[in-house]
Amino acid sequence: MVKKTLEKKKKEEFGALFIPAGIFLGMGFGFLFGDLVAGLFIGMGIGFLLFAITKIFKRK
Repeated sequence: MVKKTLEKKKKEEFGALFIPAGIFLGMGFGFLFGDLVAGLFIGMGIGFLLFAITKIFKRK
């Protein structure tokens, strides 16, 4: 029972990696184009979108 719960939790957390990845990519592009704050917000937004998309496709 506990093993099944841990496996389910592990699968759900996979999509959450898109959020920090998006922030770091946004930070890199922000430094590149000279606007760090805008890059961070764009990266965070893209990370949340990818997280939501993966969560939708996992349910099916």
